[in-house]
Amino acid sequence: MSMRNHTSVTEFILLGISNTEGLESMLFALFLVFYVFALLGNLLIFLTILASPNLHTPMYFFLGNLAVFDIFFPSVNSPKMMDYLVRQGRTISYQGCASQIFFYHTLGCTECFLYTVMAYDRFVAICYPMRYTVIMNPRVCTCFTVGTWLGGFVHGSILTFLIFKLPYCGPNEVDSFFCDIPVVLSLACADTSLAQTVSFTNVGVVALTCFLLVLTSYTRIVISILKIRSSEGRRRAFSTCSAHFTSILLFYGPVILVYLRPASSPWLDSVVQVFNNVVTPSLNPLIYSLRNKEVKLALRKMLSQAMQPLGYKE
Repeated sequence: MSMRNHTSVTEFILLGISNTEGLESMLFALFLVFYVFALLGNLLIFLTILASPNLHTPMYFFLGNLAVFDIFFPSVNSPKMMDYLVRQGRTISYQGCASQIFFYHTLGCTECFLYTVMAYDRFVAICYPMRYTVIMNPRVCTCFTVGTWLGGFVHGSILTFLIFKLPYCGPNEVDSFFCDIPVVLSLACADTSLAQTVSFTNVGVVALTCFLLVLTSYTRIVISILKIRSSEGRRRAFSTCSAHFTSILLFYGPVILVYLRPASSPWLDSVVQVFNNVVTPSLNPLIYSLRNKEVKLALRKMLSQAMQPLGYKE
C-alpha cells in the first residue's frame, strides 16, 4: 500500500530555527565550516586507516566504520538546512520528508549499535588481552558491522512506515529545520497515539539497551584498568578508551534531550539537533586524532608521503 493513499499534503514547509531572524548568513557560514570539516576530517581518518597496515585491527576497523557514518549522517539534513539559510528554500516534498526521517533514524540507530560494538571491543582488548585476536576475529568483526547497519535499517524502516501511514491533510508547517518524528507527527490528522508510543518505545529501548551495554563494558574496563600495577599501563589504557567515551557522551546527550523527555521544547530541540547533526560528526575526527597516538603517527606518515611528490620533506 502506498504511503500517499490517505494524504492530501504534497509538501511540507520547514519553519527553521526560531529566534534566528537576521542571522542567516552567519549561521550558513558556521554550518558550512562544520559540514566541510566533518566530510574532510572523516574522509582523512578513513583513508588513514585504509592506507596504514598497522591500523588494520578490530578497533580501527570499527573507527573506520564510524568515519563513514560521520560522512553520511550530516549529509542527511545539512544541505537542506544550508539551502534554507541561503535561499530561504523552506519547502520539502512529502517523499523528501519521509527520506529525511528514514535516513536520520537508520543512521542514528546504526551509530548507537556501533558505539556499543566499539565498547565491547575495548572491553575484550583490556579485560581479555591474550584472547583478543581470537574473540575479535575478522568474521566476528564483519558480522558485528553488518548487524549494526542491518539493525539501523530495520529500525528506520519501522519508524518511517508508522509515521507515514498516517494521513496528512494540513496544516503542513514543520516547526524545525528538518523532518523528524515529534514535529511531523503533530501534523497528522488522525490518532497518533500508536505511532507515538511505538516510536518513543523503539527509540527509548534501543538507546537505553545500548547505553546500559556500553556502561557495563566501561564499568568492567575501569575495574580492570585499576588493577594494572604500572602507571604507564593505566595511562595507556585510559588514553585508548577516553576518545571513544567522549564520543559516546556527545551522542547520547542529544538523544536523551530530544527523544526521552516528556515535554517538548521546539527551540531547545532545534539547538540540540543542530549540535547532533553538524557539530558532533565534525568533532569525532578531532577527538580521535588528538587523543590517539597511533592515528596521529599514521596520519603524519600518510600526509608526509602525499607531500613528497610535491617536493616537501618531513
